[in-house]
Amino acid sequence: MNTKIKKKLPIGIESFEKIRIEDFYYIDKTGLIKALLYNWGEVNLFTRPRRFGKSLNMSMLKSFFEINTDKEYKKNLFEGLDIANDTDLCKTYMGKFPVISISLKGVNGTDFSAARSMMSSIIGNEALRFYFLSESPKLNEKEIKLFNQLTEVDESNREGFIMSDTVLTSSLKILSMLLQKHYEKKVIILIDEYDVPLAKAFDNGYYDEMVMLIRNLFEQVLKTNDSLQFAVLTGCLRVSKESIFTGLNNLKVLSITDVRFDEYFGFTDKEVQDLLKYYELTESYGIVKDWYDGYRFGNVHIYCPWDVICYCDELRFDPKALPKDYWSNTSSNEAVRHFIENAETNTTKREIERLVEGDIIKKEIRRELTYRELYNNAENIWSVLYTTGYLTQQGEPDGDIFPLVIPNQEVRKIFTKQITDWFQDTVRKDGAALNAFCEAFEKGDAAEVEKQFNSYLRKTISIRDTFVKKDRKENFYHGILLGLLSFKGNWNVWSNRESGEGYSDILIEIEDKDMGIVVEVKYSDDENLEAVCRQALKQINDKNYPEELQQLGLNHILKFGIACYKKRCKVISLR
Repeated sequence: MNTKIKKKLPIGIESFEKIRIEDFYYIDKTGLIKALLYNWGEVNLFTRPRRFGKSLNMSMLKSFFEINTDKEYKKNLFEGLDIANDTDLCKTYMGKFPVISISLKGVNGTDFSAARSMMSSIIGNEALRFYFLSESPKLNEKEIKLFNQLTEVDESNREGFIMSDTVLTSSLKILSMLLQKHYEKKVIILIDEYDVPLAKAFDNGYYDEMVMLIRNLFEQVLKTNDSLQFAVLTGCLRVSKESIFTGLNNLKVLSITDVRFDEYFGFTDKEVQDLLKYYELTESYGIVKDWYDGYRFGNVHIYCPWDVICYCDELRFDPKALPKDYWSNTSSNEAVRHFIENAETNTTKREIERLVEGDIIKKEIRRELTYRELYNNAENIWSVLYTTGYLTQQGEPDGDIFPLVIPNQEVRKIFTKQITDWFQDTVRKDGAALNAFCEAFEKGDAAEVEKQFNSYLRKTISIRDTFVKKDRKENFYHGILLGLLSFKGNWNVWSNRESGEGYSDILIEIEDKDMGIVVEVKYSDDENLEAVCRQALKQINDKNYPEELQQLGLNHILKFGIACYKKRCKVISLR
C-alpha cells in the first residue's frame, strides 16, 4: 500500500497563493499568462460557465503581475510551473505592475440601494489595500484627497463606505490614476464575475439602475483611462454592447466558441488522467468522463473542474462513492426551468425529449443578449443554455447554427430533475384530477389507473435517456408516479423501502382504511407491456414486498404492476 501523503484537493479555494503556499493539488494554467501577454487586447472579456476556474485564474494573474518587494517569494510561488520556464517573460513582467482586482460576485442586493452599497464596499476595500497612497510623497494634496474619498467610511450608522454617484462611477479610474503616479507604471485591472450584479438586478427589479451604474463605471475605467495597461474581465454571459459596453471599441471577447485560450478554463482530458493517476483513482476514469466531461471550448474537450475535484475527493475515502450532480448544488438552474416552463409548443417539448435521449438539436445561437432578452422566447433560451454550459457544441457550426447536445450525465440529471419538478408543480394545480387518480388506486381499479396515468404521461416531457441502463429509465416513471401519489395528505408513501427480500418501488399505508398498496414500476424495451406487468407482479410476490405493510397490521393489500414504454403504460392489479 502506498503510504505517501498526497496533496490536498482545493475544494472551493479560489486563491492561487493559498493553493500554492498550502501545497494543494494545482493543475497548471499559467500558460494563460503567456498567451495573454502575446495576444492581449486592451480589454479582454472571458465568458465561461460557472465553476470552470475563472476566479482562480484571475487570482493567478493578480499573483503574477502585482508588484511585490519580496521577489524571492514571487519566484517561489511560480516555481515548477509552466510560466517559470520562460525566464525572459518572467523577468519582464512578473511583479512589475500595480494590479486592481475586484470580484462583483457579492453585488447581490434585493434592491438598488443595497446593491450600490455592496459595490461601494467592494471597491472601497480594494482601495484600502493601497492605503499607503494616503501618505505617498508622489501624490499632491488634491490627489490624496481624491483617494480619501474612496475610503471614507460612515462610522455613525455603519452603512459602509460613503461614495457619491460621481465618486463611485469614477472610483476605479481614480484609483488606477493614483497607482500609476505612485509606481510610475500603468495598471492592470481585473474584474471577476462582471455580470452577476446585472443578473441579480434583473431578478429583483432594478435592472435599469444597475445597467447605468456599471455602464458609467466601465466606460470611465476601461475606455477613457490613460493609466490602463490592460484589463481582464470574466463572466458567464456576453452581455450586449448596447447594454453596458456602449462605445467600448477596445473590447476583445473570448467566449466558449473561440479557439484562443480554449484549454485554460476547465480541465483537459490529459489533466484529468494525470490527476486520477496521482490519487490512484485511474479505475474511475470512465465514470468521471461519462459524468463530467463533454464540454467543448474552442477545439478542446473540457471537464468541469469543480465536479472532478469534488468527486475525486469523495473517491479518495470511499472508492465505491457514486457520482453526484455537484454543479447543480451551486445554482438554482433557473435557465433550465425557464426553458421547460416556456416549452409551449409540442415541437419544443419533443426537442427537449430528444436532447435527454442524447440527440443533437441544431439551433441559432445569439452571441450577445441583454438580460431583458434572456427569457423573452424559447429561441433566446437556447443561447442561454449554451453559454451557461447546460448545452454544448458537438460538431462544427454552420454560421450561427450550432449542433447542440447535453454534455454529460450530470447535466442530463439536472434536466430530468427539473422536468420532474415542473410536471409535479403543474399537475398539482388540478387537485380534483389527482384525487381521482389516487382513489382509483384505493379501489384497485387498474383500468382507471392506466387511463389516467397515460393521460399524465402524454402531458409531460418524457425522459428516455438512451445512454443509461434500464433501471435508470424506470426512475423517471417511478419519480412521476411517486409525486402523483404523494398528493394524498393522509397516505404514508414510501419509496424504495426495504420490505421482504428486497426494496419495493412504492409502498403506501392508508391507515384509516386498514389498507396497504404495493407498486412495482418497470420499463419495457418494446410494446409487450402486459408481459412486463406480470413480471412486476411476480417480483412483488417472489420478494414478499407486502411484508412491511403486513407488519404494520394492515389486512387489505393491493398490488400493482405498472409497465411503461415511451408515453404509454399498462397497469395490472392483484389483491
